[in-house]
Amino acid sequence: MYRRHFMFMVAAVVGIGLPASAAIAGPQEDVAAATANWARIFGDNNPDTMLPLYAKDAVLWGTLSPTLRNDPGAIRAYFVGAFNVLPKATVKFGDQLIRIYGNTAVNTGYYTFSYVQGGESKSIPARYSLTFVKDSDRWMIVDHHSSAMPPAPAPAPTR
Repeated sequence: MYRRHFMFMVAAVVGIGLPASAAIAGPQEDVAAATANWARIFGDNNPDTMLPLYAKDAVLWGTLSPTLRNDPGAIRAYFVGAFNVLPKATVKFGDQLIRIYGNTAVNTGYYTFSYVQGGESKSIPARYSLTFVKDSDRWMIVDHHSSAMPPAPAPAPTR
């Protein structure tokens, strides 16, 4: 009886002050949250708030540029250009496949960029791979590849 009471007290003390999600969240949920945070901050259209989500040695192959960005200044410049080309841009993630390898995680899937141009709503469906590395208690992006979704193949001709 004493042992069960002791274990209950330990569990109660450990759980005090933690939200229920934090008490049960694992690395996959943490990476999903980091990805959702990226989307939220992207919607602010501010390159200066995007940059802290990337590690100092991060690499970015952006959807809108043929240029590899491999330092903070180049990554910032990419987002300056992207937010100019895609006014009032937002992004919505579709299916995500998150894999964890120790302190490294890979999130692969698709997302859709939406923006307004000339008063008209437009969108760009794209696929992505985000590689994160855990730095202390934060998942930082170290590699980000994004490319526009290719069109569906034409149906084969019938004979």
